[in-house]
Amino acid sequence: MDKRTVGLLNYLGAAHSAYHAIDLLVKELTKAGYSRLAEEEDWDIVPGGKYFLTRNSTSLIAFRTPTGNPKGFLMSASHSDRPTLKVKENGELVSNYTRLAVEKYGGLLIAPWLDRPLSLAGRALIQTPEGIEGRLVDIDRDLLLIPNVAIHMNRKANDGYVWNLAVDTLPLMGGKDTAGAFQRLLEQTAGGPVLGHDLYLYVRQKPTAWGMEEEFLSAQGLDDLECAWCCTQGFLNAADSGSVPVLCVFDSEEVGSCTAQGADSELLEGTLERISKGLGVNPRRMLAQSFMVSADNAHAVHPNHPEYADPANAPVLNGGIVLKFNAGQRYTTDGLSAAIFRKVCHMADVPTQTYYNRPDISGGYTLGRISLNHVSVATADIGLPQLAMHSCYETAGVKDALYLEEAMAKYYSCTLGFWDSCISLG
Repeated sequence: MDKRTVGLLNYLGAAHSAYHAIDLLVKELTKAGYSRLAEEEDWDIVPGGKYFLTRNSTSLIAFRTPTGNPKGFLMSASHSDRPTLKVKENGELVSNYTRLAVEKYGGLLIAPWLDRPLSLAGRALIQTPEGIEGRLVDIDRDLLLIPNVAIHMNRKANDGYVWNLAVDTLPLMGGKDTAGAFQRLLEQTAGGPVLGHDLYLYVRQKPTAWGMEEEFLSAQGLDDLECAWCCTQGFLNAADSGSVPVLCVFDSEEVGSCTAQGADSELLEGTLERISKGLGVNPRRMLAQSFMVSADNAHAVHPNHPEYADPANAPVLNGGIVLKFNAGQRYTTDGLSAAIFRKVCHMADVPTQTYYNRPDISGGYTLGRISLNHVSVATADIGLPQLAMHSCYETAGVKDALYLEEAMAKYYSCTLGFWDSCISLG
């Protein structure tokens, strides 16, 4: 197995929450010599520098500065969150058993969560002698399970079922004599009295490569940690260019991005302004020469339900990176940005595919459209083809992840203006 695939699987197997996803990327950046910036401090940005910042521990922006006069920003954006179930405050529900009170986060497929071992990961805020401190929490054991109702008690279970999230998705944690054990376990894991927490369920099944030739991979959080990892690897492996390469991984995409750390915040806009100021260049001039790749996974044609796909634009697993289009601008790709990104992929010897929603099936929208509210640049919406999007265990193609790493390394290596021989932005 390719070592790059092993690296992706290891990342997916450890990134049990958005907090862990960002922490692991921070370690990759730190290992590569990037320095952390704090938003509340002044920045000393120098030519040839390598930097990153985080917000709320769930969003990240990394960038490099060229040694010469910068020509613009080459950006990518992916997201760290995934649809899941979030633990409520005062979470224990005690009756005949002890259950955990949860609410849905994002548009998850519910059925796959049942009858499989689960656990919890996220962040706990604890009281220390020095003040409040955030701690990563991952209870690394088979802790919870959401049991199905037997077919004998629900004879219509296979005929379609309307889920009641107040009843059907409450995970079983223990017997009634275990009341109070959850808080004790949380404080023991976090290492102190817990004043607040952001905890999410995750499945215990490990990521795996499978198929006749190990051509498929399945894991939790492929949407969108696969893109976050591959864009990061491309960013780190890129050669120097005259641009300012910018890597963005935002939180909150699955719930609309309208948080302080989401793509609909001022995080990217403010960061680009501070970079420009530190380099002594006009931020508007920089943006006029900039480009963004919005990387969020795409629907592959389903092997059992090809009728859900647009007949002429149905991506397949291992067929290449997907360019996503929508006339109503749910996806921002147009002829110009498609041409630019296809040229990058051609230079990287990477295949591309196209995706449109079937006209009578409404799709969602993603980071590209949202970020344009704040940073208006030419943008291509792309993704890797996958099956079972928003399940707790999703499937994609091994080759496609490698394609994205290679394409993003080429993209971040480009001297800005590389599209001039193809088409003029003016």
